[in-house]
Amino acid sequence: MAYKSFFKIALFFVVLAVTCQAQAQKKLFNGKNLDGWQVHGTEKWYVENGNLVCESGPDKQYGYLATDQKFKDFELTVEFKQEADGNSGVFFHSSLDGTKISGWQAEVAPPGKSTGGIYESYGRGWLIKPDPEKDKALKMGEWNKMKIRVVGNQVTTWVNGTQMIELTDEQIGSRDGVIALQIHDGGGIKVRWRNIAVKELKKS
Repeated sequence: MAYKSFFKIALFFVVLAVTCQAQAQKKLFNGKNLDGWQVHGTEKWYVENGNLVCESGPDKQYGYLATDQKFKDFELTVEFKQEADGNSGVFFHSSLDGTKISGWQAEVAPPGKSTGGIYESYGRGWLIKPDPEKDKALKMGEWNKMKIRVVGNQVTTWVNGTQMIELTDEQIGSRDGVIALQIHDGGGIKVRWRNIAVKELKKS
C-alpha cells in the first residue's frame, strides 16, 4: 500500500511539472488567423494550410508582423521555411513607427547571409555574425527551427540545434518590446512560419 501511495504521489508531481511547463510556453500563432499580431506596411501576411506566410507585395518594401504584447526575458521557438528568396528575420525588444523599426533582429536569410546573427536596425548594424562554418546548419527550402533566448543582457540563438551566437549587450538588456517577423525589401521573397511559441523567463 505504501508503495502504491508513493507511486501515485510521484505520478501526480510529474503530471503537475509537465502541465506547468506546458502552461509556461505560450503559442503566438494559432494556425488560423493573425489574432494577437499587427501588420506594418503593405507586404502580404496571410495564413495558408496552418502556416503563417509572408510574401512580397507590389510595393516590394519592408514589412513587419508584430505581436500586440511586449516581452523582455524570454525563450522563443519558431520554425521557418524559405521559399524563393528567404531574406527575413525575427525582431525582439522592438518598437515600430509605420515600417521604421527600432530593435534587434535575429537574421533569417539565404545561405551565406548570417542566419542566426544579431543586427540592430537604424543603429549599430551588425553586432555579431555566426562563424561561417555554422551556416551549414541552415537547410534552405526545408523547415528549420530557430530558438532565441534573451535574458538580461545575454542573447543566444540556435538553428536546428546548433548554437549560432552568444552576445552580451547592455542596450538590449535595458528595454523590452514586441516580437516582430520581417519581410525584406526588394521583392521576390516568400517565407513560411509555424509553431511560434514563447516562454517568458525570470532573470536570475
